[in-house]
Amino acid sequence: MIVDAHHHLWHLGGGYAWLDAPGLAPIRRTFTPADLRAELHPAAVTHTILVEGGRGDAAEAGLLFAHAMTTPEIAGVVAWDDPAAPGFSAYRDLPGAEYLVGLRAQVQAEDAGYLDRPDVRAGLAAYGRAGLVFDLVIRADQLPSAARCAAALPGVRFVLNHLGKPGIAAGAFVTWYTALAVLARCDNVTAKLSGLVTEADWQRWTVDDLRPYAESALELFGPDRLMWGSDWPVCTLAAPYARVLAAAEELVPAAEHERVFAATAAEVYGVQSPRRVVWH
Repeated sequence: MIVDAHHHLWHLGGGYAWLDAPGLAPIRRTFTPADLRAELHPAAVTHTILVEGGRGDAAEAGLLFAHAMTTPEIAGVVAWDDPAAPGFSAYRDLPGAEYLVGLRAQVQAEDAGYLDRPDVRAGLAAYGRAGLVFDLVIRADQLPSAARCAAALPGVRFVLNHLGKPGIAAGAFVTWYTALAVLARCDNVTAKLSGLVTEADWQRWTVDDLRPYAESALELFGPDRLMWGSDWPVCTLAAPYARVLAAAEELVPAAEHERVFAATAAEVYGVQSPRRVVWH
């Protein structure tokens, strides 16, 4: 079993304004389950976690649930919600709501102290009581506030997306590592080995460019708290799906493959297990 713990699907025509940014033309199109399966099958990826794509509204959840119901490989959905004003309970009435395993907000678009806000932390605590993971998509400068937040909310399972988006192309290693080490001390935080190729030079990156970051993640989190994700189709700005997977397989020691490429995600997101969301 290989679990891709982080990918997206989107349908242009509503939302996804971020795709209008310069340089994103190659992914400024609709991506369907058929497109996804064309990547998964040659790579022998058996299960995936479908993550909200930055549309930033509750309506997207219904679309993602529908994809999960018709795509056997999709084992769970991380849908959008606003932790400052939680509305995820409305999802229980949507077809496919049993696929909900976690929630995410575009924290990377907020200020560096967003996760210190009392209203945000109250919403995150509600996610924890519901048994839902919260995916952290944050910038490297937001890692300190994430560490404070995770320490203050031990009942919430956080999953750090893209290792906190280190500035690989700029060589910004030391500051990132120092902040990541503090976050990794929180046992309720798991990290995704994902999104690194698009933090590196899109045209000229090598596996060795990614190596210090992957090795640091393994050192700080260990394989039991590290999972692989493709970040497809965003990753295609820098590399095709197969190359992203191959790079990760090279970076992770063979002895740790079962954990990083399957078991950690299966445990954190409940792959192949019944969903037990506590709706309020």
